[in-house]
Amino acid sequence: MTYQPDAIRTVQLSTVTLPLATAISDAKVFTGRQKPMTEVVFLFAEITTQQGFEGLGFSYSKRAGGPAQYAHAKEVAQTAVGEDPNDIAKLYTKLLWAGASVGRSGVATQALAAIDIALYDLKAKRAGLPLAKLLGAHRDSVRTYNTSGGFLNASIEEVTDRASRSIAEGIGGIKIKVGLPDGAADLARVAAVREHIGPSVPLMVDANQQWDRSTALRMGRRLEQFDLTWIEEPLDAYDAEGHAALAAALDTPIATGEMLASVAEHERLIATRACDIIQPDAPRVGGITQFLRLLTLADQAGLDLAPHFAMEIHLHLAATYPREPWVEHFDWLDPLFDERLETRDGRMLVPDRPGLGVTLSEQARAWTTDTTLITPR
Repeated sequence: MTYQPDAIRTVQLSTVTLPLATAISDAKVFTGRQKPMTEVVFLFAEITTQQGFEGLGFSYSKRAGGPAQYAHAKEVAQTAVGEDPNDIAKLYTKLLWAGASVGRSGVATQALAAIDIALYDLKAKRAGLPLAKLLGAHRDSVRTYNTSGGFLNASIEEVTDRASRSIAEGIGGIKIKVGLPDGAADLARVAAVREHIGPSVPLMVDANQQWDRSTALRMGRRLEQFDLTWIEEPLDAYDAEGHAALAAALDTPIATGEMLASVAEHERLIATRACDIIQPDAPRVGGITQFLRLLTLADQAGLDLAPHFAMEIHLHLAATYPREPWVEHFDWLDPLFDERLETRDGRMLVPDRPGLGVTLSEQARAWTTDTTLITPR
């Protein structure tokens, strides 16, 4: 059987606004840097080919940037029409050069991420394989932890109740937010959750970049009594040297990387040994093509992996990492898709459905605020 060349027929781009059931607050709200988050804006790319194959990918933005992603994708997506969808690396480069004047990070590449991810979804569907299997999996399930129940807008009673439900649902670890102006309040919340879930359940904390170097060191030392799996983003995301010094000073592992918007920015984290656990986000760094580059660098440096958000994508990518990773469980995106990811015995199971294994729901269509169909000229 010989390969029959295919070509991209259409690219449909849609912007979808997902309302959150509760306004979400982390430390950036309590320190006055941001307002509570009430929605997440998604950029979806749906690709069809002349042979009838389809692929779905997405990027997203919290608080700002969604309209910019959509606008940039509309400008460059025509470049992909007519090309062979299997040549993903070639297509990524072509799309990148189509928008070269706005750079290779941030909105510029986050817009490309939706298209890039859709191409991988399409390729895996063509092969009849889950994406993890197409890429080459090391495992069929990944350790998982819950974040969505641990925000600072929730009372400690709400946080502990959600922790119990998460564990009962087969989720293995619990992460809660810290970084309040009053460090004693942070310690009290962590102590309450540790007492509630017991010593054997993995517990993580996330300061969302709110501490300066001296505060992070002081808090990090006080938090070591709770046997945390990691302390996340204790410092500004771009303070690689500060994170490196903190990682060297503390026994508790340091995790960071979710806010960085390119492989190049993560390279600095890796070069300075700024973390023990790296937390890249495929939509934020430009898609799966870029994320796979980053995984190679992280593995060579001996880092552990815990990708940020977007479990529908990151479950597959984490399953390919040679070292035992984590994946972050968020239920926020559930209304967008018809399928659900399964958790059992502390792990998230790679679905047996081809590609990413998700399809857009009618609710996602209802929340679509604009759409553009790009066809051959």
